[in-house]
Amino acid sequence: MTMMDKTTMDLFNDPKSSKVLATIGADGFPNAVPVQSLAAIGEKTLAFTVVAMTKTKYNLLERSKVSAVVYQFPPKGFQVKGTFTGFVTSGEIFDRMAVMVEKALKIKAYEVGIIEVAEVFPLQLAKAPEALPPRAVTISDVEVKPLYTPTDIMDLNYNRDLGYPGNYPYTRGVYPQMYRKQSWTQRLVSGFGTSDESNQRLKYLTAHGETGLNVVFDLPTHYGLDSDHELAEGEVGKEGVPIDSILDMDTLFKDIDLAAVSTSLITNYLTVFSYYVAVAQNRGIPIEKLAGTTQNDACSCHAGAKVAIVPIRPTMKLSLDIVEFCTQYMPRWNPVSLVGYHYREKGCNAFQEVALTMCTGIAYLNAGIERGLNIDQFAPRLSFFFGAHNDFFEEIAKFRVARRLWARITKERFGAADPRSWRMRFHTQTAGCSLTAQQPMNNIVRTTIQALAAVLGGTQSLHTNSYDEALALPTEESVEIALRTQQIIAHESGVINTIDPIAGSYYVEYLTGTIEKLAWEIIEKVDRMGGMIEAIEKGWVENEISDASYRYGKSIENGKRVIVGVNQYERPDEEIKIKLLKIDPTLEKKQLQWLEKARNMQNSKTVNSALEKVRQAAKKNENLIPTVIEATKAYATIGQIFDVFRDVYGVVKWG
Repeated sequence: MTMMDKTTMDLFNDPKSSKVLATIGADGFPNAVPVQSLAAIGEKTLAFTVVAMTKTKYNLLERSKVSAVVYQFPPKGFQVKGTFTGFVTSGEIFDRMAVMVEKALKIKAYEVGIIEVAEVFPLQLAKAPEALPPRAVTISDVEVKPLYTPTDIMDLNYNRDLGYPGNYPYTRGVYPQMYRKQSWTQRLVSGFGTSDESNQRLKYLTAHGETGLNVVFDLPTHYGLDSDHELAEGEVGKEGVPIDSILDMDTLFKDIDLAAVSTSLITNYLTVFSYYVAVAQNRGIPIEKLAGTTQNDACSCHAGAKVAIVPIRPTMKLSLDIVEFCTQYMPRWNPVSLVGYHYREKGCNAFQEVALTMCTGIAYLNAGIERGLNIDQFAPRLSFFFGAHNDFFEEIAKFRVARRLWARITKERFGAADPRSWRMRFHTQTAGCSLTAQQPMNNIVRTTIQALAAVLGGTQSLHTNSYDEALALPTEESVEIALRTQQIIAHESGVINTIDPIAGSYYVEYLTGTIEKLAWEIIEKVDRMGGMIEAIEKGWVENEISDASYRYGKSIENGKRVIVGVNQYERPDEEIKIKLLKIDPTLEKKQLQWLEKARNMQNSKTVNSALEKVRQAAKKNENLIPTVIEATKAYATIGQIFDVFRDVYGVVKWG
């Protein structure tokens, strides 16, 4: 046996060497390790280096003839085991080498030590390099290569970066068994007309298999205006359900057991939440049994959805009131849903969506700790809300990045000790901004792709948009198709049969690492500004989103990004023939009658006393939930309660 030549040995011992070894353990799975780690490699390991290929750059699609020398690994010393010659695509060399060794030398891969590729003889490409596909990018403008191989994820460490599902850093999912044990919650947004009509829609969806209630409210409710306010005219019940008083909330959930359902309240501030709690208490339901989520994201409602009423700092204070109240009294309720979805709908890209949401999470962790809460008491109940856009693999990578970032932020930056604090549980909604008014049936396909990305990305609950939502609120027919989309994915596609089937994809793991790096850069930039609140106040967040939105819009206008039915494959003379939901204009009149009924049920002395308690608690910087619940039970309207907030905190001024 001949020992390894000195040149090759020096290469292996040089700590400055940029070369990388790929190793295959006894279990047959390949790993990537730096050259200087050679001494630490176990005995039963296949390790090899592509010596000649480092001197010349070969196209990854090129098929090459390889001559290699195989060396025995210690403890016997670096001794020649044999030689072989074979054909291999250079991009496949790490995967194929073990098979070639076993076939040529009749030995097991794990018995081999080091394979030195002595010579590489490139063969002619079937196509010249210039014939390769043109440059491709993701929606977020991340460049995409034609082919990905193990060389693209050499820095990936399985235990550090992936781990097992249910284990830190949760890249592969927050629960050990994921959908093998329990499917995601299937939620569809409901809310239109009056609380009575919306109640019928909630019952319709639960009868057809919806597993979680998801209620959106109309614009007057979002802005804290009674339905008879002059600014509410024409908007009542158009984009959600109006809630003027506790009567509306009670009717909305008529014949629905609040202790037996999980309810998502898509609203900010604490008033609608207080109405919901008051209804439960009036029905004799212990509030510790209530399960659900309040959106309640102070940052998103200022820089994303733009439905803020008072300035951002008092908005944050009111939001923390819910966090504190739920931490003390409602352990099954998620007090905040940290919303990346609104930023995405406004035009940001995938890594901005993740980064801005993480920055919001950091702001909430800091605010909760400043209020005296233990991080491991409230962090486990913080939830997240992301969009699922069209770029299938980028979206999957984005969800994996978000889990990994949150785990590292809570554990390493904030020192959270409870693993539940590290787990990022999130809701996903398919991208409303991706829906087109042109050829609306195409939206079914878009929604299906987005929903599948959310599932492969490990979502805990999912809302699928209806195909007609670019034109109107969804009909019962369209919303049923949206629900059936989730059910078909869950029961017919087979994607839930194994946990995180996408893991290990060279492309997805590369994309995950790239998005993580880009997101960290934004997080560090926001940190240098002083945090998310300061970044919003300076206008930086909105500027970043606007720039990204402009770039995406231009890519559609100039045809670089194809939107089927919009800038290619159009139907110039298309007539929209689908049935659209039309809100009965008489429902606004009906809502005004309900509002008048609530006012007639008020005892002026009782309601004024309750509202004054809210005012005094606000001035003393106390938690307002108890006093607001008292006011709701006195039939105080949402406008009356928000007038107190506006008087004490001032009104937000949009630039």
